[in-house]
This record gives sequence, C-alpha cells and structure tokens, in this order.
Amino acid sequence: MEISTLATYHCLAFVWYFFVAYSITHIKTEERPSEVFLYGGQWKYLTVLNLVLQAVFYGVSFLADVLRLIKKLRCAKPVISSRDLLFSVLAFPVSTFVCISFWTLYTYNRELVYPKSLDGVIPLWLNHAMHTAVLPFALLEILALPHRYPAKKKGLILLGFVAFLYISWVLWIYSVTGEWVYPLFALFSPPGLAAFFAGSLAIIVSFYSFGEFLNRMIWGQSKFS
Repeated sequence: MEISTLATYHCLAFVWYFFVAYSITHIKTEERPSEVFLYGGQWKYLTVLNLVLQAVFYGVSFLADVLRLIKKLRCAKPVISSRDLLFSVLAFPVSTFVCISFWTLYTYNRELVYPKSLDGVIPLWLNHAMHTAVLPFALLEILALPHRYPAKKKGLILLGFVAFLYISWVLWIYSVTGEWVYPLFALFSPPGLAAFFAGSLAIIVSFYSFGEFLNRMIWGQSKFS
C-alpha cells in the first residue's frame, strides 16, 4: 500500500476501535447484569482489554504513517519499531485468540463465556465488533505491510509476561470477589485451572508463531534486511 493509503486505513481503524471501546465501556450502569459487571468492571475481560490494545496499536501505526509522509524519518524509526513490536507480540496473537477461543466456547456452551443475559445489554453488532471483526482486521494488517518481528526468545518472553499479568489480574479479582471473571473457570479444580491457563498460553504462543509465519510467507526475508 502507498503510505497515504496506509495512513487513511490506520486512522479509520483507530477511530473504529476507539468507538467500539467507548461503546462497551459506556453501557448504562442500570442496564448491566449485576452478576456480570462486578469488581473491575469491563476491565477484567480480555475482550475489552484487546479493544484498547488495538486502538493503541492503530494509533501508533497512524503516527508512524504521518511521520513518514512528512519525511520525519528519524522520528519515525522508533515509532515504527514500537508499532511492529505491538503487532507481533500482542495485537495479532491476542486478537486471534479472542476470536477463536470466544466462538469455540460460545458454540459449545455460551453460558461459560457470554451469558444470555448480555443479549439485552450488548447489541449484536457490538458483540461481533468485539469478538469477530478483530481477526479480519489483524489479517488485513499483515497483508497491508510487513512487520519486523523481534528475536523469538524476546517475543515469547514479552508475550508470556503479559499473559502472566492478565492471569494474575483474574486471580486477584477472584480473591477479592469470590467470583470468576468467566463462569468457565468455576468448572475446574486448582490443578485443572492451572492446566487450562497453561494450555491457553500454548495456544496464544502458537498464534504468535502463525503470525510470524504469515508475515514472512507474504513479504519474504528481503523486506526485513
């Protein structure tokens, strides 16, 4: 894509994610099912945190495009590095994980991840904006331009650290409220839950590797030399 086209696309994507994040975080309090929005509000859900992550990523991407357009290449270089790190380590694997894991569990038993009581609170379009559209956006980003991936060890350490922070947040909320972020977690014994978290981490790591594979398959090694 031309830089001007990329800038337009990244700007529109940023506005879209900002709008979706704003919409989900501004649901009227009286409309929220009490069993769903407890301690931590929406900020305990990976889906909502992913919306913020995507908005930040596309905002950084738009800034990088603008700096390139105005020929501020010296300033653009660290912004581009940040953009690529955000996309490779977080934006792509988290979006892919959110979409695939949500719809897999929703198909199996929606009450485990998205209780039916939410249908009267969250519009259908917003549900798909949070859980479906995130994957096509991530794939389109790979097709739009090449991204430099970090060394595999560094990338996996960063991804693992972020996963550890989120799991710690989930466990903290349970210790305070006695309620799990997702009803699914209540089905597991402590060893079973540890195995579930480990399995989820393995899946998201596989999505990281898949993103890296797609990036190199489409753009080739020469784009990164």
